[in-house]
Amino acid sequence: MIEILGYIGALIIGIVLGLTGGGGSILTVPVFVYLLGIEPVLATGYSLFVVGISSLFGAIKNLQKGLVNFKTSLFFAIPAAIMVFSTRKFIIPAIPEVIFSNASFLLTKDIAIMVFFSILMLAASFSMILDKKRRVLQKEITKSKTINYFPLVSLGALVGIITGLVGAGGGFIIVPILIFLAKLPIKQAVATSLFVIAINSLVGFAGDALYMPINWSFLLSFSAFAIVGIFVGIYLNKFIDGAKLKKGFGGLVLVMGIYIFWKELW
Repeated sequence: MIEILGYIGALIIGIVLGLTGGGGSILTVPVFVYLLGIEPVLATGYSLFVVGISSLFGAIKNLQKGLVNFKTSLFFAIPAAIMVFSTRKFIIPAIPEVIFSNASFLLTKDIAIMVFFSILMLAASFSMILDKKRRVLQKEITKSKTINYFPLVSLGALVGIITGLVGAGGGFIIVPILIFLAKLPIKQAVATSLFVIAINSLVGFAGDALYMPINWSFLLSFSAFAIVGIFVGIYLNKFIDGAKLKKGFGGLVLVMGIYIFWKELW
């Protein structure tokens, strides 16, 4: 029964991705941890695979449309991919199971990962809720054509570490970086972001696959349901205002982020 609920969760994740063009993958880790009872380190690894495969579908479509900026994506994706792989392969295994403890408080690796993830959810929720205001500002920014490659590489590495730690694609971080630093138009930034996320997530998952036991039958089934959901979401997008839905979904992510933060620390 719980596994069926997990597959329903995968379908919902895909539908949200198809409807809004992003954001749905932020639900993947909570579904794995709180619905299916998978421990956080493995859940974040599984999430990387699901996010990577889902983003790959969107990236292929954008490649066909010629929306992906390859030069920018390489400057950002190469350091990001190196860091996400290194984080999954070396940093995560090196973190002690018990980070801090005293008579009244215990901070474990799993709790730390989920608290960090909840903070990321809060940031993502504000990004979705304030999307329209952000886009107005970004249109002004892209008028300048001076590209800052060093910060682009540095922030790519930082995003790689974050992705490796929490198993989320980080599109809400990547898109503004590509607009503000690489001066890409919004459509190109979103398309390039999906391409970067697909590379980062799948490379990061490869770091896990080298030392973690992977339940391939479950993971492939879950991913298949998410992909079906994407196509359903793309179809429903013809009848539903994706921008308004994204704000509503941002509110849901905000509530979930607060709940996870509270649940893990109290």
